[in-house]
Amino acid sequence: MIIAGHTLGTPDHTVPDALKLFARAGLDAAEVIYQNDYLSGLPVGDARAAAEAARVAEGEGVPIIGLTPYTTAINAIDESARGAAVDELRSAIDIARAVGANRVRVYSGAWQPGQQEHAAHWAQLVRSFQELSGPAADAGVVLCAENHFGTMTQTARDTAALVRAVDSPSVRVLYDQANLTFTHDEDVDDAFAVQGDLIGHVHVKDLVFKDPNAPFVASETARVHAEERAVASRVVGDGALPWPRILRRLREVGYDDVLSLEYEYRWHPQDLDDPETGFRRGAEHIRALLLAIDANSAAQDAEVRS
Repeated sequence: MIIAGHTLGTPDHTVPDALKLFARAGLDAAEVIYQNDYLSGLPVGDARAAAEAARVAEGEGVPIIGLTPYTTAINAIDESARGAAVDELRSAIDIARAVGANRVRVYSGAWQPGQQEHAAHWAQLVRSFQELSGPAADAGVVLCAENHFGTMTQTARDTAALVRAVDSPSVRVLYDQANLTFTHDEDVDDAFAVQGDLIGHVHVKDLVFKDPNAPFVASETARVHAEERAVASRVVGDGALPWPRILRRLREVGYDDVLSLEYEYRWHPQDLDDPETGFRRGAEHIRALLLAIDANSAAQDAEVRS
């Protein structure tokens, strides 16, 4: 599998400097935030910044494989708001093609428990993904709807339902077990049972619970504020996520693609090692797990053949 760094983990670096950090940390690729006014992101529609990032990525041997927009209004009932959000995601598809990326993370709108008119917002969400699926296919880009709080696909079940409703090979699930875990939604086996055949991208991070009995609370989509958090972020391998089991399940469903280290240093630096150390340690841990899984599979195959 390909292990990528995510510029969520490099808030104090420009995109070119983040790519160089990823190369030093031994990463294979990069997922880059697509957002205005974030140092380690590509500004919306900025072809010049995209070209420079692509040039540095090629020079460092760390290709940009994905973009991460923060657009949330694609489920808006108001047509002007929804149309503007769709246009921003069209620009993300164009910039993805320009930098050689083949996937774009997409928030499934904005949604909070207790909101009204779920069916109307859901219909707008499906419509937006369907409108974007054609341009994505033309660009060789997959739109990846994330298991993410504050959206209409917080759960694996809802994410799978969205992908099946859109019914396009250019729309797939972004599997994030850490998100499902701290929202108290599906465990690993349940997540794979409902969406395992639809996974097109994977985010990798780790956490520990401060209070496993505390209800999940998040007042916005992008992050959980400090006063709302019942978890603390950790370098992958230092937390509670069962990564050996997750990776085995990914192998079982035939996923052999990008594992993106979504290091949450932008939001929670107090919890984590410095980015270069954290990315290196996380990548080393994931690679060691993959080697052990593959060695065990080879041994089992040899035993069967004997």
